Amino acid sequence: MAKRKLPIDIEPEFEQPQAAPQDPSAAQTGAEGPGGEGVETEESYPPPPPNPMDEPPAYHPMVAAILAAGIFLTRLPFPLKGPLTPELFGRAMGWFPLIGAGLGIVAGIVFGLLGTFGVPSLVAATLVVALLVMITGGLHEDGLADAADGLGGGQDRESKLEIMHDSRVGTFGVLALVLAVTIKVAAIAALPSTWVAIKVLVLAGAMSRAAMVAQSHWQRPARTDGLSATLGGPAQGATMLALALALGIGFLLFGVKAALVMAVVLVAIWGMIRLTNHYVGGQTGDLLGATQQVVEILVLVMMAGVR
Repeated sequence: MAKRKLPIDIEPEFEQPQAAPQDPSAAQTGAEGPGGEGVETEESYPPPPPNPMDEPPAYHPMVAAILAAGIFLTRLPFPLKGPLTPELFGRAMGWFPLIGAGLGIVAGIVFGLLGTFGVPSLVAATLVVALLVMITGGLHEDGLADAADGLGGGQDRESKLEIMHDSRVGTFGVLALVLAVTIKVAAIAALPSTWVAIKVLVLAGAMSRAAMVAQSHWQRPARTDGLSATLGGPAQGATMLALALALGIGFLLFGVKAALVMAVVLVAIWGMIRLTNHYVGGQTGDLLGATQQVVEILVLVMMAGVR
């Protein structure tokens, strides 16, 4: 499975070149022409000052963080100016649940539209899962497959990490993907109405992205050269923002039931941290993707019977 190339640009610092000494004669405003008359040269006219209207205004830090979150989690062309730096990425992680909720809205609306045209719920659910994979580029599914191969196939910590780093997919990875897609399709197909589908998919998208942020903050990276180590994890404020967003969205949609869902999500995060600490001593980008898939499936299954 090919690794997705992320739009991350960590620019090294370069020393500014020192200006060459200027010839005093070059500073003259004019040269003497025939007959002793002064002839103005190009140096006589200083360049016009830059027009601030020619440059687009910088985004507000919150807007830039939301756009960066969208760029990282999807393949949609969010108009972010400049590179995705580690500092910006750390702030962007706090808004991951918002992007997940947006994906859930799109998926729920498509599910409802397909049902309006008479598409069977099982087929509609399959198309919705395929749509989400297309929008996200299979980012989290790729992590789930690699994590399953590494944790299931390696003999020690180093071999497990090496297998996860390999772009090829093995038996454990294929089985994990098949099971994950099957369970998600079945759970979505069981949702009774378009409105319930939208609410459940929004909740699953927000909770699962918040779980990634929390695990990234609470657990150290297992590698020194991986994506998690390169970009760094979210700060305490970004982690709290992500959890608060997910819980707030849940309360808005399901009331006090959201507290039970969040409790299950926190237990799932704790379990993934314990599991990955035991086998590889920390988290990687693949393991965070696996956590997103696990939590998304848990939320969908829990809420499949909601009426």
